Amino acid sequence: MRAIVVGGGIAGATAALALRHIGIDVTVYEAYEDPAGNIGSFVSLASNGLRSLDTLGCLAQVQDAGVDIPRQRMWSAGGHLLADVPRGRRSTEALHSVTLLRGRLVAVLRHAATDAGARIVTGHHLVGVTETPEGVTAEFANGERATADLLVAADGIWSTVRQLLDATAPRTEYAGLYAVSGVATMDGVEPGVFNLTFARNGAFIHLAADDREVWWQAQIADPTQPDRTGISEAQWLSRTAELYQQEAVPSAVIAATTRLHPTVLFHAVDPVPTWHSDRGVLIGDAAHPVGAGQGASMAIEDALVLAAALQAEPTLSAALTAYDAERRPRIVKLLDTAEDNRGAKKAGPVKRRVQALVMRMFVPLFYEKATTSLYSYEPGKLGPR
Repeated sequence: MRAIVVGGGIAGATAALALRHIGIDVTVYEAYEDPAGNIGSFVSLASNGLRSLDTLGCLAQVQDAGVDIPRQRMWSAGGHLLADVPRGRRSTEALHSVTLLRGRLVAVLRHAATDAGARIVTGHHLVGVTETPEGVTAEFANGERATADLLVAADGIWSTVRQLLDATAPRTEYAGLYAVSGVATMDGVEPGVFNLTFARNGAFIHLAADDREVWWQAQIADPTQPDRTGISEAQWLSRTAELYQQEAVPSAVIAATTRLHPTVLFHAVDPVPTWHSDRGVLIGDAAHPVGAGQGASMAIEDALVLAAALQAEPTLSAALTAYDAERRPRIVKLLDTAEDNRGAKKAGPVKRRVQALVMRMFVPLFYEKATTSLYSYEPGKLGPR
């Protein structure tokens, strides 16, 4: 079998690796040229995503590229500790959550995929898909075409393939949050802790990447989509510092900033009813942008489950149906959590105080039970080719 993967990010590179594990001939087509490995903000992988990477044989490389984060602490706007819980794992697990720069994760996954025999072609922007009983053809803006038995759409939240498979598919919309993120140089930040502050104007995340380097992200609530045109790094930093000036720790981290990443708008998509056609299938954010700190892990799970279905089922149609049946219930549950998380970051002063009280009382008691099904998920193993 031959497969085309559209998109060479986390989902696409993992899909290529998983498909090569079961002997499928794979070519990845990425719209952009390869990014530099250290460009972009950070991403976290929970234990469920890491177990999938272990199945695919690249867990150690990902761990080496990132930072172990065993704990998560949640703070109120006033600096009071609300909860101290395991980060992205069950308390009994030895496997710790890993946080790393997105570009480094993509680089590790692409390297593993090409080592396994996948081909990655950059600078190919998809403009059309044609399906026939014999195969599927991808058409690119440069006039080139590629034909295969299966097309895997890993082209993200702005997926072109999603709309080509179903013209009535929901559109991507601004989610009422945007993120300013950067790197600070400072002492005093405890290593191994993912700090999440529910601030007055959104959430603020920071963690120690090494002895003095601190990665941070301000997730700013704004119902009106900001216009990023013509705004300099200094202006973004000044605006962010002003919004967080009442929170002592976030303010200190922002003041110590030495490098800023491009500002990112958060987007959401209503539940996508159609994840596959006869020869095309959506994975990752193309199918279900979940957020909730699980976007990367869910994309990795998708890739592994898809490969397992292709290996186990007698026909392509049966495999795509099995993939949908396996993944959709888990994703639906997580989408509810993602919406709740976005709401918590956009809360007003009264709701924020209520949330703080509830979190302080109930998170220590019920966090483990509430997250067990998320972190204990086993997507299955791939058999020999």
